[in-house]
Amino acid sequence: MAKIGFIGLGNMGGPMAANLIKAGHALKVFDLSEAAVSKAVAEGATKASTVADAAKDVEFVVTVLPAGKHVLSVYDGPDGVIANARTGTLLIDSSTIEVDAARKAADLAKAKGLGSVDAPISGGVAGATAGTLTFMVGGDDGDFDRAKPVLEGMGSNIIHAGTSGAGQAAKICNNMVLGVSMIAVSEAFMLAKRLGLDAQKLFDISSKASGQCWSLTSYCPVPGPVPTSPANRDYQPGFAVDMMLKDLKLAQQAAASAGATTPMGALAESLYALYSNSGNGGMDFSAIVKMLDGDK
Repeated sequence: MAKIGFIGLGNMGGPMAANLIKAGHALKVFDLSEAAVSKAVAEGATKASTVADAAKDVEFVVTVLPAGKHVLSVYDGPDGVIANARTGTLLIDSSTIEVDAARKAADLAKAKGLGSVDAPISGGVAGATAGTLTFMVGGDDGDFDRAKPVLEGMGSNIIHAGTSGAGQAAKICNNMVLGVSMIAVSEAFMLAKRLGLDAQKLFDISSKASGQCWSLTSYCPVPGPVPTSPANRDYQPGFAVDMMLKDLKLAQQAAASAGATTPMGALAESLYALYSNSGNGGMDFSAIVKMLDGDK
């Protein structure tokens, strides 16, 4: 079992850290929230007093942070991870950030003799809690092989996407599909409602027909057909509107940088921005159906 520094104990990072502890790893944890740190310590972690402390005398450092600027800030500088980790430490960043930021973080790490992978996640809070996350990993073959046993303590699908930044590229492409498909499914249910077609009947048909997709069968945006979906708990998030909006913005930034044409992704971003700006950023992203129904 490994010695791991873990930085970022939010809605995703907290349960991820808990699963690493359950798997037998020794964790030193750091977060700006004292309550989050106390919870992890109660579960068996050791408290790190600073970012630098979390990075010292460990084999791995896992970060789960809100944005690229936070990752680079935690990595860089005299009090950062890179300056305080011993040579050979492997850095695993499971934040969702810009592809360019992920590549910059990897370059900073490698310049100091550290391994590095970007390993963003899919599966939401439920997957983080259950230890069934999917990790999309960018990095060298050797670094991926080293990271995999640690990632297996938190997820059930560990996929090597390619070199540094490829994990982030896979994540934003996947979530663009998710954002677009959720809007399409929501539109279909609202059209069915106005045509007098029962929601359960539409689900029964489309879930077995060509309209089948994850947004329908696993995360149905209307109450009833999928009992575990947020629609049946007043749209309390698994994956919040603002988190989806962040990923769609990242996808559009990447599309502009790469010269890719993504009109549906751009439209999805604008609709989620509209819903967020109406005060719904903390709702589950599937609640976009309420806006399409005229219920903001």
